[in-house]
Amino acid sequence: MASNVPMFSAVSSSARQLLLLLRCIGFTKKALVRISADGLRFSTEEGSTMESFVFLEKALFTSYNYNPPTPLSSQDDPLGPPTFEINLISLLETLNIFSLSDPNMAKRMIGGHDDFATHRLNRHAGTNAFSDRSMGLIGVCTFNYDGPGTPLSIHMSEAGVATTCDLTTYEADHAEEIPFGRNDLCLKTIMRASSLLDAITELSFMTPASVAIHASPTSSRVNPNLSFSATGALGSATVDFTTTTSSDMPILETFNCATRITANYRFSALKAAQRAMAAATKVSVRMDRQGVLSLQFLIEVDAAGSASGGGGGNGGQALLVAFVDFRYVPLVEGEGEGDMDREGGGTDMGFLSLFLIG
Repeated sequence: MASNVPMFSAVSSSARQLLLLLRCIGFTKKALVRISADGLRFSTEEGSTMESFVFLEKALFTSYNYNPPTPLSSQDDPLGPPTFEINLISLLETLNIFSLSDPNMAKRMIGGHDDFATHRLNRHAGTNAFSDRSMGLIGVCTFNYDGPGTPLSIHMSEAGVATTCDLTTYEADHAEEIPFGRNDLCLKTIMRASSLLDAITELSFMTPASVAIHASPTSSRVNPNLSFSATGALGSATVDFTTTTSSDMPILETFNCATRITANYRFSALKAAQRAMAAATKVSVRMDRQGVLSLQFLIEVDAAGSASGGGGGNGGQALLVAFVDFRYVPLVEGEGEGDMDREGGGTDMGFLSLFLIG
């Protein structure tokens, strides 16, 4: 009855794009992994107030094989896709093994934000996070997973050097996801991700505990339409965005808001999405009527099997769109970051912090 065929196996011709996508959600120690026929889904969370998701679809891999688990008998219900937890820090360090010679990857993967400044300089210099400037191909990576209780095996090879890492898998804690009312939105806008990164960076100088998001419909006399404001030990600051602009490339590409709203969120939680802001080209900012905030980042990556290396640049390469999602629960009115830490994440969901005005 034993089978030598693994439940899951995949090969990536470049570990870099997988590394950069997973770094976007690398704010916690562990990640929940779900394997399906369409790809790998990684999710992380912080208490009950913040969670993030990234989906590595099968097109990101040069080969992808999934053999779903079979029930013990034909009368049993079909088994769900395998789900387990892994140490995310170890996974990032493994994928980073052959990227240390890349100046953009030389810094530590967890902690610190000096690499954001480097990325922003590169962005303005006309490069992107996935450009290959130092060496054509960064690490061929093979994944294998035999089934429940077995490790996630990662084999890395480059220029005759090979490394195999077996990451211990843990039984998954199936916590409920933060509910988000996609069909009951009070705010929806698409904007440049770099502009959101600049706003968060500007507000961080105030060392605030929370940040307030204000939105007003375009039909109102209130200007601007979207604002981020924060008050901290060093003062207060507000970053405004408006739909009224003479530019051919407005910051707010689309904007839908029926009534004036204000909601507050932990600043450290929003700041945890900085890596996604730096890697993405656009971000969809949505808020439902319960105050749950969704940030969905659009990140362009090279498709598996596209032309790479040697010629430099992205000419001739096929691009795929990957999405990294963050969800945030609003703060209860009067609740500070210290309160959130003491209460273990605020399981009451804090919906009182959303104000509908007018």
